[in-house]
Amino acid sequence: MEAPQTTTTTTDTADPNPIPINTNSILSSTPVWATIDGPLGLTEDESLTYARRFYKFGFALLPWLWAINCFYFWPVLFNSRSFPSIRPYVIRSAVGFTVFTTVLCSWALTFAIGGEQLFGPLWDKLVMYNVADRLGLTGWM
Repeated sequence: MEAPQTTTTTTDTADPNPIPINTNSILSSTPVWATIDGPLGLTEDESLTYARRFYKFGFALLPWLWAINCFYFWPVLFNSRSFPSIRPYVIRSAVGFTVFTTVLCSWALTFAIGGEQLFGPLWDKLVMYNVADRLGLTGWM
């Protein structure tokens, strides 16, 4: 028979991020880090600054920063108890990147699959491969 696992949390007031202690787990002695760099990474204050910057600059038409934010703060993304000050920025970055990727893929697939059959005569104005012909830039060579 297996012994039941008990989960308790430390109540140290200096540590704002309690780490669960599993009595039957090897991983109970490993600390939780905010970044994928582990102990070589940033402090919690620096991590909060970077997470906030990546999130805000993602709105400046740089949504790949949201993906970098999710990757770099991967431990925070999947551990709901750790780093409550950083977690909202990482979760919002994940949602923003998912929405951006969905919209971009939908747009690309609409043009790739639908094409001229979907848009009809408007297709010639939407595509970019005939811009030089329309502007008369090909006759000078």
